[in-house]
Formats: sequence, C-alpha cells, structure tokens
Amino acid sequence: MTCVGIDIGSTASKVCIFDKKIQKLFVLPTGWSSVKVAGDIKLRLKNIGFTEENCKIVATGYGRVSVPYAHKTITEITCHGKGAFYLFKNDCTVIDIGGQDTKVITVKDGRVTGFTMNDKCAAGTGRFLELMAGTLGLEIEELCERAKHGNGITISSMCTVFAESEIIGLISSGSKREDIAFGIIDSITSKVKSLCQKHGEGFNYFLTGGLSNNEYIMDSLSKKLKQPVKSHKYGRYAGAIGAALAAGELKL
Repeated sequence: MTCVGIDIGSTASKVCIFDKKIQKLFVLPTGWSSVKVAGDIKLRLKNIGFTEENCKIVATGYGRVSVPYAHKTITEITCHGKGAFYLFKNDCTVIDIGGQDTKVITVKDGRVTGFTMNDKCAAGTGRFLELMAGTLGLEIEELCERAKHGNGITISSMCTVFAESEIIGLISSGSKREDIAFGIIDSITSKVKSLCQKHGEGFNYFLTGGLSNNEYIMDSLSKKLKQPVKSHKYGRYAGAIGAALAAGELKL
C-alpha cells in the first residue's frame, strides 16, 4: 500500500508519497493556519489519487494535530531520525534548524537514541534567520552570500527581540552589512555547535530541514564542528520521508 508522510512545519509543509521508494515530494507554505494547509494537502493528494481509504498516512511536525485524516501522528524527532537514516544510509547526528526550534538527534541503527532542542526564544532558528535578514533588507540567500565576505562581528543576544535591537544598533553605527550578515550566521551556527556538544563527540553530521541545501550554512557548521556536515537534495523533506516510512509500519 502507498504511504504518505505529511510534515507540517511552522513555515513550510512537506509531503512525501512513498511506495517501495520515494514516488513524489511537494511542499506548500504553512501560512497562518496549519488547519488550512492540511486541507490544501488533502485536496492535492485527492487530485492525484490518494486518500485515507487507499493509503496509509502519518503526520508529523509543528502542526501534526491539524491533520484529522492521518491514521497516526508521530513526533518530528522520530520522523527526522527515520528520514535522515533513509537518506544518509548510516548512523548519524541529525541537525534540523527549524522555523520555531533547532533539534539535534542521534540516530543509531535507524533508531533515535537521543535528542536535544533549543529554547524557542533562542536566536538559533530558521525564523530568527528570516527576521534578521529582513532587518537588513535581504532575503536569506542574499544574507548568506554577503556573509561570505564579512567578519569580525559577534551577535551576543540569546533572544530574537534583543538580537534584532543589537543588529539595528550595528546598522546605526555604520557597520557593513557583510559583517553583520557574518555575525548573524555565526550566531546561529555557534548555538547549533553548543547543542551538538551535548551529544558528546559527534559523527556523520547530517543537516535536514529548510536550510539543508544552503552551502554557506553547511560550511559554517563544518568549521564550527571541525567535521564535514553533509546533506541530501531531499534533506528538507526528511521529516515527511520519515513519516511515510513510519506509515509503512502501521497495521490498519
């Protein structure tokens, strides 16, 4: 039976259709309502021939409770672990920089053996990156491109609100956008490093989520962790892939 994994995140909702292998992937913006996007996903699945009657559905992520047609809901920790192991095909330490939080997950033999999450207020999430880029009048990709040519600035605030005030102060003092951009990325990757250190000596770092194809983020993390951080072209779908794999284990 075909399996569907739905990962409703705070900013983007990912879907994986799986039958022996990945058949289809798609993403929709979550927008203001996870209930609405869950309905949009249901309609899109129905239009291509998939319903709760002819496939198994597992929901995960921030808005997983908003998917009433799912046969089961599972935490994103488990699903990201499963999805990363499927893509990486090895034990790994998974790093997921999400919109609302950042998670570090240890996966051994395909099973989650430990995880750490940051405080939702901490300046180390995808939402923080989006807000800080906006403060500089840049898109995230533009911010990362500018950061390559910057240095010397440290953003010390742990709270997003105070960090934004700190950045506004740097702008007012005439600091270069390149240097501020460098400080923003450095702040995020430094906080991810701190989370990783709680897992002991890391190995096989694998980046999932919306920033998983951002080369500058990966390079910065690799330097901080002193080991290569890898990903996959489907890295942002790891949660949805893991949910689809979990659906395959259901007995309906």
